[in-house]
This record gives sequence, C-alpha cells and structure tokens, in this order.
Amino acid sequence: MAASLDGKLVVAISSRALFDFEEENSVFEQSDDTAYMALQQSLLDLPAKPGVAYPLVKKLLAFNGNGQQPVEVVILSRNDPVSGLRVFRSAKHAGLHLERGVFTRGRPAHHYLAPLKANLFLSANEADVRDAINAGFPAARVYPQSVQAAETHADEIRIAFDGDAVLFSDEAEQVFQAQGLPAFHAHEHDKAALPLPDGPFRPLLEALHRLQQQGEAHGMKIRTALVTARSAPAHERAIRTLMGWNIEVDEAMFLGGLEKGPFLREFQPDFFFDDQTGHCESGARVGPTGQVVYGVTNR
Repeated sequence: MAASLDGKLVVAISSRALFDFEEENSVFEQSDDTAYMALQQSLLDLPAKPGVAYPLVKKLLAFNGNGQQPVEVVILSRNDPVSGLRVFRSAKHAGLHLERGVFTRGRPAHHYLAPLKANLFLSANEADVRDAINAGFPAARVYPQSVQAAETHADEIRIAFDGDAVLFSDEAEQVFQAQGLPAFHAHEHDKAALPLPDGPFRPLLEALHRLQQQGEAHGMKIRTALVTARSAPAHERAIRTLMGWNIEVDEAMFLGGLEKGPFLREFQPDFFFDDQTGHCESGARVGPTGQVVYGVTNR
C-alpha cells in the first residue's frame, strides 16, 4: 500500500525558512546558481544554523511518537538537489525527523502543494507565497530577520493570527481602506451577526484545532491568539465568526490600532501571521513572523 498524508497536518517549508541560509543566498543573488551549488556542496559537512521557522517545526514534530505521526514536515524548495543534501544533513544533525523533500532548482515550487495536501507553506520567496495563496493554500513569506523564538514553553506551540485578510477575508478591510474608520465600524456593526467570509488561514486554524484535540497524548499543547487592530464594536463580528466555525482561540487582543509588537512580546508566539507590512515589521522585532501576502493591502 502506498504511503499517505491523509489526515495529517502537513507543513511545506523552504530550506531558507527552516535554516539560516542568508549568507548563502547572498551568493546566489550576486552570482548564479552554479556558484551557490558549489558553495553548498563545500559546506555539506557544516550543519546550517536554525532559521526563523525552526522552533515552530521542532515543536510540531514533537507531536509525533508512540507509533503515531499526525504531523508531516516536507522541504519544498527552489534549491537544487545537491543543496538539498545539506538541508537534510542539517535536519538530521538538529534531530529533526524529516523524510520528504521536493527541490526544483529555481523553478516555482507551489505546484507541489496539492499532492502534498499542505496545510501551510512557509517560504522567503514572495512570488511562491503569492502563487500558493492564489491556489488556495495558507502561505506566508517569512521574515528572515525576525528575532528567533526563545527556548520556552517546550510543551506548547503558540501561534498568533491577525484577523482580517488572514483568518477572515479582506471584506471589512476593503471598507476601511476605501471609506475610513467610521464607515468600517458602521459596516461591522450592521453585519455583526453575519459571519465574515473565510480568509486564507482558516484551513490552518482548523487543522491546528484537530491536532490540538490529539495532542494531549503526546504531552504537547497548542495555544492560539487572535491579534487584531479591530476594537469595539467591530470585535463582535470577529468573535461570532469563530463561534460559527466551532473554533475557540485561547486569547484575543482587540488593539484598536496599537502597535502589535509589545503585545506579541508578552504572548511569546512561535509564529505570528499578519497581512500588513507594518504589523509584520513590528512582530518581527520580537519573534518569528510571516506576511500573508493577500488582500487589498497587498495588491
């Protein structure tokens, strides 16, 4: 019988999101893939340093054990296969049990998300992230310069999500951008009982919810937070939408335009997802951050 990824939480991740390949990437950008390949081959025996998404991947893989493997992490990279050798060697050195990888040597990689049945794609390549979101997959462009998550909360994954254009559609954000804050509040007040349309990251939140229900047996927990610029009265529609999905978040922060970074510093997420550049830059100063390149603010 063929192996299957059915029912698993599948995270596809680029090599540059998992490991710190920024110096090597600068060689690629200044030269060509031949020089990059030669450099990676010369460094085969030197394990790469952890990258932005490393702490998240390490904790996700901790859900596997006792004969069960509810989480699958797959390398999906524009790297060449030779460079892929260093990725797998670095993963083995770090104790990350990774079995699968797809390497496309500079070609777009998002086409492989469908057969992988991916619930999340993390990459430093904005074009690949846009293509993935357009194809219907939760995806984010990691900020390689993000402050890495501290080695805390070893038995708990903490993930923070923005609301509009991330968990929810950008319907309300379009009103805000076009007509301003008073119109936005009026719009959300009038539609408080009407659930917001789905955003690109609803499938990931649902997959995490399923994993959370399995996680106690492995000693791992998931803690989620909604961190949004919304404030009352626009908070009600967001909460009602989550209630309609039968999903609970552990924390909700309705910040009314306050900078998100200081609040994220207190929550200590293993990853934060937002669509707006300013919020991502604020988040990246305190922890791992990915930009969801979706919605009216990213057109």
